Amino acid sequence: MNNETRKKPEVLAPAGDFEKLQFAVAYGADAVYIGGTNFSLRANAKNFDTDQLQKAINYAHNKNVKVYVAVNIFAHNADFEGLEGYFATLKKIGADAVIVADLGVFDIARKIKGLEIHISTQANTTNYQTALLYKSLGASRVVLARELSFAEITEINEKLRDKMETEVFAHGAMCMAYSGRCLLSNYMTGRDANKGDCAQSCRWQYSISEPKRPGEQMPVYQDERGTYIMNSKDLCMVEYIPELVACGTSSLKIEGRMKSAYYVAVTTNIYRQALDDFFVSPDLYNSKKAYYVDELKKTKNREFFTGFYFGKPTEGQVQGGTSDKVTQEFVGVVLNYNEETGFATIEQRNKFNKGERVEFIKGGFCQVIEEIYTEKGDKVESAPHPQQILQIKVCRPVAQFDIMRLKT
Repeated sequence: MNNETRKKPEVLAPAGDFEKLQFAVAYGADAVYIGGTNFSLRANAKNFDTDQLQKAINYAHNKNVKVYVAVNIFAHNADFEGLEGYFATLKKIGADAVIVADLGVFDIARKIKGLEIHISTQANTTNYQTALLYKSLGASRVVLARELSFAEITEINEKLRDKMETEVFAHGAMCMAYSGRCLLSNYMTGRDANKGDCAQSCRWQYSISEPKRPGEQMPVYQDERGTYIMNSKDLCMVEYIPELVACGTSSLKIEGRMKSAYYVAVTTNIYRQALDDFFVSPDLYNSKKAYYVDELKKTKNREFFTGFYFGKPTEGQVQGGTSDKVTQEFVGVVLNYNEETGFATIEQRNKFNKGERVEFIKGGFCQVIEEIYTEKGDKVESAPHPQQILQIKVCRPVAQFDIMRLKT
């Protein structure tokens, strides 16, 4: 594949709050996706009110980063109150696009002249005909369903012939079921709900047991946002950047608006590096594959797999929980660096001590902590207080938002 003939996809990072947006921008995102306090499916994220949205958009645009705002609820009648005004506000404050799933919500968004519209993955677009329909209705991008193979994505992009952009998920959590397209029946009984043969597994009576509490069973409850039953393995496509580029997609999306700032920084950083390395030299990219995967495993994750990209998973999609093999702990973030003194101002995130060996991600170096001072100039042996501001002697220059992490 000739890289010169292929457009480099954007790296699209999650931003559940302003701090995560800052980390996404600092670690190389071309665009971020965020949610407002209303009309977004991630209700438990901190999200952004209108003033915070304006602040976020201004900050990102000053760094040449785009901002897409999720308005991806499946609306009930009451949800339409104030919706058109909300879209008008998003256009006014400079949102680069809105992400919608519901056709009624889409129709309201179309009333705002000049507002770019992306179709959410929740709309379950699995074919080019549907994508073309969304294009005819005014959408500029479709976030493809996660259940598609490379071959299917390639065909969709060929059929679109640059009429609209596509976006695909490259990394993060996967789910057993979403919206009306349920995989639970298929997984448990082999009967495909999407072909009219649902065993209605979701209606069976379930309970949860915990190994440390033998004999105890806890019921499974459902709320208006869904049911939480099983954990899928996590998607990780960093070893398949050439295939992602070749399929013609415009955007590589990292899942995780509910994840930590550390997760956002590490995943954005690695996908940025992997994509850039590949466009510099496929040989450079191939030589660093093991490094990319190793870095991604330094965040909390489930076992990695490739989702549906190489066809329907035949086994092992579900894995029991979050990995307990995380080897690095986020202990501090650089606020600024004094070139004259060689000291960095650090905001503590987890406890660290004098004498411990730490790594600075952006700086790309490790060192032993030899000196720690408080804001008042008092010399201390450890940093036990959450978000305490400290001065640390560093052996090389560091930049704002550089993450200091400790091997556990």
